[in-house]
Amino acid sequence: MIRYSHVKRAITASLGAAVLAVGGSAVAQGGTGNPPSWTERIAPFRIADRLYWVGSRDLAALLIDSGKGLILIDAGMPEFAPQVLANIRALGFDLRQVRILLNSQAHADHAGGFAAIKAATGARMLASVEDGRLLERGGKGDFAWGDELAYPAVKVNRTLRDRQQVKLGAVTLTAHITPGHTKGCTTWTFPVTDRGRTYVAQFNCSASIPGYKLLGTPSYPNMAADYEITFAKLKRLPCEIFLGAHGSFFNLDAKRAKLGKSAANPFVDPEGCRSYIAGAETAYRKQLARERQERAAK
Repeated sequence: MIRYSHVKRAITASLGAAVLAVGGSAVAQGGTGNPPSWTERIAPFRIADRLYWVGSRDLAALLIDSGKGLILIDAGMPEFAPQVLANIRALGFDLRQVRILLNSQAHADHAGGFAAIKAATGARMLASVEDGRLLERGGKGDFAWGDELAYPAVKVNRTLRDRQQVKLGAVTLTAHITPGHTKGCTTWTFPVTDRGRTYVAQFNCSASIPGYKLLGTPSYPNMAADYEITFAKLKRLPCEIFLGAHGSFFNLDAKRAKLGKSAANPFVDPEGCRSYIAGAETAYRKQLARERQERAAK
């Protein structure tokens, strides 16, 4: 099993314990393994019309039914790939219906399962240019982690530019390159209907800083500038149904528990989306100011 906990300890420090409330205690307490919630099985469920969660308790795997095939965003840890496939089948879908695989970030906890899922489904892998390179290297040569957090490499069939659209059947998704967490971190927006109303869903890649040095990192010299671009972009993007690479970003546990208990869909949460982005930006600005002070003092 890939040991990824030290990365998420840094994320916890940068965004606060509340961001990683799901499974966060194992990280905050310095556990040596991955948080159990990353591979904890939960039953797949419907979020809105043709939109389903097929991931673990904290790591996203989002399934979209286009009417002419399925789209999967993110794949979780390598060892969780069989469960993602089982969850898709449990919803009544044939694995051969999975046509497109999309990635938010090319880290092991979100991309590790793609190779197995691609082999099982025959789907095409689409990714940003920068993260596509990392996917094809199986996470090796990461600007922060080197070869430490490797996973099975996956062939990318098509690379995507900022604001490029991916279309299948009745579904159109837009890729928004939001770099920083990874160089090609990709936030996705797409329309979703629920109870006769149309919303814009946002699947947020991540804007956290997991132990990175914003200034003076030779392998990513423009990191701080990229985070600036990302925060400016995220604040402009529509976000009514709030989703993300970690369920803990958008309080998945609490929202899942509320499903079906009232007329309101708990995943419709623009305020929560704005709060997440604001919290991430505050953490970024504090770290940037600290690093600038440290450099000035030398």
